[in-house]
Order: sequence, then C-alpha cells, then structure tokens
Amino acid sequence: MSVRVRVARDDALLVEVDDLRAAAALDRSLAADPVPGVGQPVPGARTVLVPFDPRVVPAATLAAELRARAAVLPSGAEGAGHLVVVPTVYDGADLDDVAAHLGCSPAEVVRRHTDARWTVGFVGFAPGFGYLVSDDPGLVVPRRTTPRTRVPAGAVALAGEHSGVYPRESPGGWQLVGRTGVVTWDVRRDPPALWVPGDRVRFEAVRESVRGAGAAFGTSSPVRQLEVPNQTGSAERGGLEVVEPGLQTLVQDLGRPGHADLGVAASGAADPRSLRAANRAVGNPVGAAALETLGGLRLRAHGAVVVAVTGAPAPLSTVPDGGGPARPHHLGRAFALADGDELSIGTPPRGLRSYVAVRGGLDVPAVLGSRATDVLAGLGPDPLRAGTLLPAGPPPSAAVETGETGAPDPAALPAPGEVVTLPLVLGPRDDWFTAQSLRLLTQQEWEVTARSNRVGLRLAGDTPLDRRPALADAELPSEGCVTGALQVPPDGRPVLFLADHPLTGGYPVVAAVPAAALWLAGQVPPGARLRFRVT
Repeated sequence: MSVRVRVARDDALLVEVDDLRAAAALDRSLAADPVPGVGQPVPGARTVLVPFDPRVVPAATLAAELRARAAVLPSGAEGAGHLVVVPTVYDGADLDDVAAHLGCSPAEVVRRHTDARWTVGFVGFAPGFGYLVSDDPGLVVPRRTTPRTRVPAGAVALAGEHSGVYPRESPGGWQLVGRTGVVTWDVRRDPPALWVPGDRVRFEAVRESVRGAGAAFGTSSPVRQLEVPNQTGSAERGGLEVVEPGLQTLVQDLGRPGHADLGVAASGAADPRSLRAANRAVGNPVGAAALETLGGLRLRAHGAVVVAVTGAPAPLSTVPDGGGPARPHHLGRAFALADGDELSIGTPPRGLRSYVAVRGGLDVPAVLGSRATDVLAGLGPDPLRAGTLLPAGPPPSAAVETGETGAPDPAALPAPGEVVTLPLVLGPRDDWFTAQSLRLLTQQEWEVTARSNRVGLRLAGDTPLDRRPALADAELPSEGCVTGALQVPPDGRPVLFLADHPLTGGYPVVAAVPAAALWLAGQVPPGARLRFRVT
C-alpha cells in the first residue's frame, strides 16, 4: 500500500492512502489504539486528517507512526449496515449539465442514480452529510467551478464519485440533480445522524418529495435546532435581556470538539483568545458561554450582574435604569451593572468581533456538550432577538480579574482598508498549484470581500491562483479541512476557513494559518487586505 503524509497545519497531518477502505481502516486503528497527543481524526475518501498536540508528540514522530501503521493495516470492508431509502424528485438545477457531461439524457442519469447501489463511505462537510459511493464507476462528475452561496436543505447532489443529500441550507459546490424530504440530521433524534459509514442507500424516483418508507428514514424538523428560552420580565437570578440584537450576535464558547464521526466540526468563538480573556476578567472558566457580536448590541441587566467586553474595541456605555447620563467603560475590564441598567456596545472602528462575558457564564441549553452557535451546521442557540433573556449561571469561585487577561491589543487589530499579515504553513495540496501561483500567494494583497462570514473569509486578488496544467480539471476526493485552511476553488479565489467551516471539502487547500494566529483571522473585517507570509 502507498502511504504519504502531508502537512495540513502546524498541528495536523493528512495521511493519504490508496482508497476509502484503507482510510477507514486507519481511522478505526487510531480509535482502537490511540496515539498519545492525537485528537479525533477526520476520515475522507482516501485520507485521514490527524490533529495532534506538538507538545506531546513531535510531527516527525507522529508521521513515522502513521506511515508504519497505515502500511500494514487490513483494508477489508465492515459488515453491511442498515438500508436507507431516499425518495427523490429529480428536478435539480444541474441535471441537464450532468447529463451533458456524462453524454446521456437526463432520464438516463436518473436511471443510473436510482439503479446504483450506494454505501455511506464517511460523514463530513456538515452534520449528517454522508459521502455516498456507488457500484457505478462511470457516474463521476466534476464539482461546480464556483460554489453556490446557497444550496437548499434536502438537495440531492453529485460530485466526483460521490452522491449526497444536503442536511440544511448551506453553501456548496456539488451538482444538484434532485431534492428529497428525508432529513439526514436532527439533533432531537438518537442518534441525530440518519446514517453512519457502512449503511446502504437506495434512491427512489418519485413525483413529489415524501418521506421514505419500509426502511430507515428521517422525520421533518425545523432548520434551526435549538432556541434560547425567550423569557421577559424578572428572572429568578441575574442575567441579560436583549434590547437590540445588533449584528450577528451569537452565543459562543470554545466549541464542541470530538464529534467528527457525526460530521460535526468544533465551531466555537471566531476569536477564542478574546473569549478567554473576557471570561478571565469576570472570574469564569475560560470556556464559559458568552456573546460574540459585530456591534450595535444593547443589553438590559436583570438583577445585579458583572460583565466584561473584549476583542474589537467597540464603544461601551451604560445608561442607568430610569435614565441619566451614559457612563463609559473600558474594554477588557470587569464592571458591574445594576438591575435595569442598559449596556450599549457600538460598532468597532477596527477588528470585527467583540465578546461580552457575564459572571457565571450564559446558562443556555447545550447541544452535544457545547453552547456554541454553528451557523453552517445549524447547531446551538438561534441568533439573538429583542426580548430574549439570557440567564447567568451560578457565580464561579474565582474572583474578578483586575490584572492582565491575555486579551489582544485592540490597537493592533486591522481596520477596513488596512493591510494585515498572516503566517501560513504550506500544504497539504500546494503541489496542485503552479510555482507562479505560489509566489502570487505571498506577493500580492488579497481583499476580504463582503461575502465573508464565520464560515470563511472570501478573498479577491488581482490575479487568481492557477493549478498546474496536469491538474487543471482534476477532482480532489473529499478530505478533512482544518480551521485556517486556505481552500482554492477552480476560479482561483481562495477562501480562508474560519470557525464554522465544513469538516471536509473537495477543493485543494494550498496552505493553512497556524493555530496560534487563528484568533487574528477571526478579527479581520471586510475591506481589509491580507498579505500572507510562509513560515
């Protein structure tokens, strides 16, 4: 068996093997016999992404262990899983293009798609998104040159050798051939994912989208998975009421790692350094749930509470209950709010995201062990709205911090129009690009466009990045992606993945921002310009 280990980030390796069975075997081996310092692996079509702690195991030592282990593992398939029937209306926007690529009629595409025997190879991209492989070797189509910014929930699609069903509305670059009412992910189910690797899938052509019958099938559910209790009036204990929700204000903590087997990425604060600092300031554990906001937020205290704001330097002021002059506050320092006081958080002149921690943490329901809102996966609390009451948890034993909390210097955060330099680690797919493109990656500036969000920074440069001629039309089998990965679609305009990025992807990743610099990537506003420096 051929085994190649590639660098995916300064704390992640990508192991490339012969096929899906070999990748699944290595993933099972790491689960059954873990390597000290290694986190949860993410299997792909022919790869396994292996995160690790360099303080526990050096990269070279881990690479040698992974090569040796992958070279001798058996790659036999596990026993057949459950059968899942997916009734499908074949009216997708790309059905004609798929037929043209395959050199047949749309009706023939439908026949082949329904006749094929599909198996769940692995789960990734988003919670419940199964990468399905078939016994029809000719049913292979390229991804779209430019990904769609919106693919509806239930879309049935093809890309490379795979088929899949989008669990919820999201961006995507697969070719859409149909739609289904089957729900592949519902956090209220046990287990929440409709299928697991090894399960068998049969697509069934129907005139109307209906739920499957006679085998495992989904149940309808709302797009959002969890709402924050929307209470108003007095609270039994202190908390914060949302008066004006501001821009993209979300509940965040340090995320929900450990659920890659369900297709769930860690998510969490886009700038974890600032979230930790806000929690330290009020005496909380550093991972307590807090608010992440782009500004324009107004909160009313219920009971006496202690809060701190860190991150982007938004103007802070408090108006007492009953009116009176506004009192300004300092970023990064804890301050008290009396019952009825209103805290206003303005729009920051530089940076992007501010973090509001309340002593005791925000006591909202957790999903899969975390209170973080993942906008791509639809996990965690809904975006906030006026009237929502966010109760505080029990006060911690630690005192309010009066010294250094580890918050970034607000003056060092970039403003729109300014240039910020981010370090890069090349790989794992830098060999897909021309030498000229690799020079352009670091020599030209990249503008952060207005289409950026918590999923990723969409970048525009004077000259797009070109692949090597031999790989110009190649399809990369889907593989795990780290936060900070710089993924390059065929149009040559990179996307820098942030906290809510897909767990797996099928466009080559030319480089990644090292783990220690990810907080800064989360603070780059639209209109700023990036320069990359390869470390």
